[in-house]
Amino acid sequence: MPSDYNTAIIEEFRANNGKLGGQWKDSRLVLVNTIGAKSGQIRTVPLAHLQQDGRIYIVGSAAGSAKHPAWHFNLLANPDVTYELGDGPIEATATLIEGEARASAWAEIVAALPFFGDYQDKVSREIPVFALTPGSQAPCSKG
Repeated sequence: MPSDYNTAIIEEFRANNGKLGGQWKDSRLVLVNTIGAKSGQIRTVPLAHLQQDGRIYIVGSAAGSAKHPAWHFNLLANPDVTYELGDGPIEATATLIEGEARASAWAEIVAALPFFGDYQDKVSREIPVFALTPGSQAPCSKG
């Protein structure tokens, strides 16, 4: 279940076709709808993203936490997702990016969203990067 803070962001995002006010006014947010690894329930999380080459890149920084965010494990267990950029949900497959592909994507992500580099500097774990590729038959829907 999303926190009250995330719930407010999700509701505002959906009510305003992806537009947010306040501190989030100029942010690049996407809503990602995953299936809970343990619960099997649809979970929605607002995340900063980079859109490039027909994909959405999301980062498991957990704001510099020592642990991966829960949605990371959801994507590993159930890679079929939907995401929202302000219109209806888009079906996609989430892929953990590793090796040279991750290094290349990471450089572009940090160039566009420098705070992710700051988060990586705070932790010893490698912060995971997922690519959401549109076009799968994802069972997640707006929830």
